[in-house]
Amino acid sequence: MSEIVLGAMLFGTRIGERESFALLDRFVELGGRWIDTADNYAFWEHPSGLGGHSELVIGRWLAARPGMRERVLISTKVGAEPTDPRLGLAAMEGLSAKTVRAALTGSLQRLGVDHVDMYWAHVEDRSVPLAETAGVFEEVRAAGLARRTGASNTPAWRVEQARGLGAGWSALQLRHSYAQPRPGAALESWSHRQVFPETLDYVRATSGLDLWAYSPLINGAYGRPDRPLEAAYDHPGTTRRLATLVETARSLGVTQNQVVLAWLLGGDPEVFPIVGASTPQRLDEVMAARDVKLDTAVRESLDAAS
Repeated sequence: MSEIVLGAMLFGTRIGERESFALLDRFVELGGRWIDTADNYAFWEHPSGLGGHSELVIGRWLAARPGMRERVLISTKVGAEPTDPRLGLAAMEGLSAKTVRAALTGSLQRLGVDHVDMYWAHVEDRSVPLAETAGVFEEVRAAGLARRTGASNTPAWRVEQARGLGAGWSALQLRHSYAQPRPGAALESWSHRQVFPETLDYVRATSGLDLWAYSPLINGAYGRPDRPLEAAYDHPGTTRRLATLVETARSLGVTQNQVVLAWLLGGDPEVFPIVGASTPQRLDEVMAARDVKLDTAVRESLDAAS
């Protein structure tokens, strides 16, 4: 079964260490297990222009909580750390074998662990032969440094090619939510890749492949008038979906965010939503979505609005 994943992108930068510790503690108290981070989080928030701050905070939290490592699962990524802070994502580290090995060593050191439970190719890197990238991900998995590996922001066909070349990628991480942008519309975050119907079909048809979704609540756009959807979502289908979402949340007595997360958790395929939270109250709302049950009629109504 899929689970809600705690997104730790802003730990150590916009969310201070003390607040991050409180969120991590509360997440585990509520039964959460997966914590998602990356070696480049959050370079855009830090004066150095380089990342790793989130991993460092998680590492210090683990060190301060004896026995906690056995209770949580750590997910981190490689490929998008800037090599030149002045250029940001225009100068990403990439996915060469040398880079992946060195980056994983750095991540393990910052986290203070001997392995991670999921290691992601954060972005595509077509400057490196796919066989090289596939090979090094299988190498770190076989060595026990990563229990599982996966690909983020990568088209399904490239994931399938890499699996054919020996990458044991068992998960795909993309942007996905109930509201959908217009097909072909550019997202404000150019590095984001969206789930499409054929992505869902690929995951359904591929045994042992999980789908993780980032930005499932679209930066608070559901029910927050101060955070409107970006232009790519401006189409009649969004209007119909939001109206159905509002009515569903009202009839069930829950929040729109909780309906969206329940829709993802119980869908076909089931999805692992990665959700950030800046306060314990927000985290409580997110985790309560696990108790929201969408019966067949409600789910069909949500799906039909398009």
